[in-house]
Amino acid sequence: MTGIWSKPIVATNDTVRIYVPAQRLRESKNIVLQVLSQLRVFAKNLFTFLGIKQMYDLKKIHIYSDKILRCMCEHISSLDYEEQLKASVHPAFHSAVKNGTLEFIMEMIKACPHVMICTDDNSRTLFMSSIANRQEKVVSLFYGLEATRSGFVSLIDSSGNTMLHLAAKLSPPSHLSRISGAALQMQRELQWYKEVESIINPTDKDFANVKGQIARELFTSDHADLLLKGEEWMKATATSCTVVGALIITIMFTAAFTVPGGYVQESGYPIFKDKESFTVFIVSDAISLFSSSTSVLMFLGILTSRYAEEDFLKSLPTKLIIGLSTLFFSIATMMVTFCAALMIIVDGKLQIIIPIVLVACIPTVVLKVGMSCGGCVGAVKRVLGKMEGVESYDIDLKEQKVTVKGNVQPDAVLQTVSKTGKKTTFWEAEAPAEPSETLAAA
Repeated sequence: MTGIWSKPIVATNDTVRIYVPAQRLRESKNIVLQVLSQLRVFAKNLFTFLGIKQMYDLKKIHIYSDKILRCMCEHISSLDYEEQLKASVHPAFHSAVKNGTLEFIMEMIKACPHVMICTDDNSRTLFMSSIANRQEKVVSLFYGLEATRSGFVSLIDSSGNTMLHLAAKLSPPSHLSRISGAALQMQRELQWYKEVESIINPTDKDFANVKGQIARELFTSDHADLLLKGEEWMKATATSCTVVGALIITIMFTAAFTVPGGYVQESGYPIFKDKESFTVFIVSDAISLFSSSTSVLMFLGILTSRYAEEDFLKSLPTKLIIGLSTLFFSIATMMVTFCAALMIIVDGKLQIIIPIVLVACIPTVVLKVGMSCGGCVGAVKRVLGKMEGVESYDIDLKEQKVTVKGNVQPDAVLQTVSKTGKKTTFWEAEAPAEPSETLAAA
């Protein structure tokens, strides 16, 4: 044998002993440890890639924070009122309400129920502060407390503002920035105002503050700029999407009468009418045409709306959602029409169809970049190589042309390449055309 040798077996009291060199055992253990180490590194990298490690770390932090919070609440519950004031318990509680730290609030209420009636420098209760800072979960928590609900809904602050006045004020920028688009921000503001209006005493709706403003007047004055921005944003979006929808209508209408393969001269029927791929082609073409027509009608309805405050609550957002949904569906069915036409033309050869379809589905951005030497090309390569979502790129120094493919936004690519210091514009255009100009050109 090689590798393992043994001395003669000696039988003593039916016991068999085999002697194996210690060096071989150490080598075997080292190999096992190396394999386990590699597996541990692989598992760690896999967990990091899948986000499991981050979730584990966050959960561990949450558990430790919860233990600290319970210790704090246990200590605070043993303090009297004066000691709690010195320890700044009330300001901390108001800060938790402002930031929406729900678990902290719940534990504090359990430890010190009387903190719910404390007020801040503006004589606002915790319930009023949660409304002013748009903390929906905190409002639901306080309003769900049956014992104190009646005392919440009729309070005013030092400026004479009721809860409805606070809901009528413009949200903090940190909350508005969470919603994309001025029109949808306006919708969220209206929804919040209506929600608070439904829980207050009806007699408080016409209550005026120290400035003589009722809640509705305050809402209109505070949201005047947001209303104008919402109108501009909605019109710009509708105009751009109308142009896209009109182009799809034109393409699909033309494709319906210029079918692949042409027509039989004697009968006038399409040559490939009996093929399954032709059925897919004509059905998807019709669906794309009808859905894009619906989209254009929705966006035209947006452009002709009156843009009153109440329109931003349901009417305009509903039209926008329907228009965007049908436009997306029409683009998807247009791609199906394209694929079906390819299958008819190449007679179902998938080895040709699949690469073409994949290339057609990848967004492409073409830029004109002022490059004069190989160093300029290298600078562009470096910034594109670090950009997320870029699948591939091609740089033509002679034409000063850069083609980028991948899951990227055109403006983001333009800004990234511009960081090289080279003059960068979209190919054959100094900048993306404004929606209104594009519509006029169409």
